[in-house]
Amino acid sequence: MPDMPDSDHLLTQVSRDLSHRDAEILLASAWNLSRSQLLARAGEPVPAEVTARFAELCQRRAAGHPVAYLLGQREFWSMTFEVTPAVLVPRPETELLVERVLQRIQTPDARVVDLGTGSGAIAIAMAHERPGWHVVGTDVSEEALAVARRNGDRLAAGRIQWRHGAWYQPLAGQRFHALVSNPPYVAADDPALQDDGVRFEPHLALTPGGDGLGALHTLINGAPGHLEPGGWIALEHGASQGAAARAALVARGFAHVTSHRDLAGHERVTEALWPTP
Repeated sequence: MPDMPDSDHLLTQVSRDLSHRDAEILLASAWNLSRSQLLARAGEPVPAEVTARFAELCQRRAAGHPVAYLLGQREFWSMTFEVTPAVLVPRPETELLVERVLQRIQTPDARVVDLGTGSGAIAIAMAHERPGWHVVGTDVSEEALAVARRNGDRLAAGRIQWRHGAWYQPLAGQRFHALVSNPPYVAADDPALQDDGVRFEPHLALTPGGDGLGALHTLINGAPGHLEPGGWIALEHGASQGAAARAALVARGFAHVTSHRDLAGHERVTEALWPTP
């Protein structure tokens, strides 16, 4: 029987196609270990079935599949979320959106909705931080809502209502203290849609077509019909879309319109107050 390769040898083999970090993560997953456990076993022989699984994962990663899809999970707000190709992979910059809503909404029993919830990460993070809030998550994709429900059952059981429908469609006649969304905002001709990983994410959740502003305008235009006086809207958007978002909010009658920068220095979240009459 041939000798089993050790972990260092396997990681070196794939270094031409993958980053060392990705390779370590994938080998740890194939071996059912944490990264720290993998490092502690450096140089140990790797069982044949683990080697085969690792090779399959590396092949898919080299083809562009996101690591999160290969693992079936991604961390957000210090919680581990299930992710599948039906939902966007949660990104660190979206935590800024959660931070802004938590700071702006002080009502202990606030009604808050996450529009286009995807994996449910934003809705669940808010429910986790504010147990008294009444949180709703909506999505036009039944497949995405199924993922959100599973995450909600595990991380915020019984605390979130999940509703199927496009944007405000499932919220007829209801008003909230905050409307929150990370909508599709990439322009249809943006080369980023073909970037590594991104091209495997759901197209509908990445771009509304055209200049990328369509979903933001829909959310802004419909917001007054679903906000309590003194309520807030908070929207994630592209790095170059802050000015357009602010202009649309001002034109719709919002006040205290402000954009906030992510850790990379890009305008990433714009918030605004619906005035009290």
